[in-house]
Amino acid sequence: MGKKEKENLFKIVDWYIIKKYLSTFFLAISLLLLIIIVFDISEKIDDFIDNKAPLFDIIFVYYLNFVPYFVNLFSPLFAFIAVVFFTSRMAFNSEIIAMMSNGISFRRMLRPYMVSAVMLAFMSLILANFIIPRVNVNRMGFEKQYVNSPKFNIGFNIHMQISPGTYAYAESFDIHSNSGYRFSLIKTTSEGLVFKLDAQRFSYDTATSDWVFDDYFIRHINGKRETIRTGRQLKTKINMVPEDFNTMAADVEVMNYNELRQFIRKEKLKGTDLVKFYQVEEQTRMAYPFATIILTLIGAVTSSRKLRGGIGIHLGIGLMISFSFILIMKISTVFATSGDLSPVIAVWLPDIIFAVLAVILVRKAQS
Repeated sequence: MGKKEKENLFKIVDWYIIKKYLSTFFLAISLLLLIIIVFDISEKIDDFIDNKAPLFDIIFVYYLNFVPYFVNLFSPLFAFIAVVFFTSRMAFNSEIIAMMSNGISFRRMLRPYMVSAVMLAFMSLILANFIIPRVNVNRMGFEKQYVNSPKFNIGFNIHMQISPGTYAYAESFDIHSNSGYRFSLIKTTSEGLVFKLDAQRFSYDTATSDWVFDDYFIRHINGKRETIRTGRQLKTKINMVPEDFNTMAADVEVMNYNELRQFIRKEKLKGTDLVKFYQVEEQTRMAYPFATIILTLIGAVTSSRKLRGGIGIHLGIGLMISFSFILIMKISTVFATSGDLSPVIAVWLPDIIFAVLAVILVRKAQS
């Protein structure tokens, strides 16, 4: 076989595998989406009827914006299952043996798998960091209006740092009324406490952007001198807004990657307890797409050999590896959010473990 004929054969094989991979992936994930949507409709149909949700909004505002989230959520696992399914069929039909006998090495055969995986990983990266946060605004707005019962967003025992050396505390704050109870503002320097404001009740005036403190008590400390001032009401400007008291974790779902990074920097300054949760979300958006590439490589290697038992054995091995990946990911993120494990290590640990496994499997397959 001449060099030109060999190159043409390689191109034909490349396109054949890429088409097989992508068509199997999108078919499988489309079927899953249909099943999920059917079950979701059966669960929420009473809410839609009771709250008189328009049919147009149900289809185009809720479910159309529902699709990107689940495509991204299941992308790595269904990429893996798709690879295992069509590669095992190729092995069962002796297509892989035919490729090898025509001079295509195992490593060269993996190239179209990697091209397809990179395409899907890039799609997942864009979805997770830019498209899904935008469509979540409409989806969550629909859920709030037509699905979920109204809930009051009241935070309790909120601590935050609003600037270096300046700390705020509120026993409770209602984001809807922009008011709360038992507020304290403390300013410190290298010499210690220099200012403290206590108020029984506080609220935010949206017209003037002032904070209003009722029944306040102020201490000014200058060395050994201390002055005290009290009053019924005080209006002043402080470097904080009512949204700073909103501790709902779901807010990150509507932030793109850049907004999320800025939000995390702000939350670190405030000293909120949810910083690790936000960091896990940030790292997941980057690590999850890479899982598509790693799992594709493992799937191609494990299902490329013809085994006794056929496709069923390959699918069984594939499902076992998939569940192992999910299990490690869940355990590591729990240790990050509830323990001392770094969010970066926790989120990337499954990718690292399975990347090492992929390298070992590829080397073993080539030997």
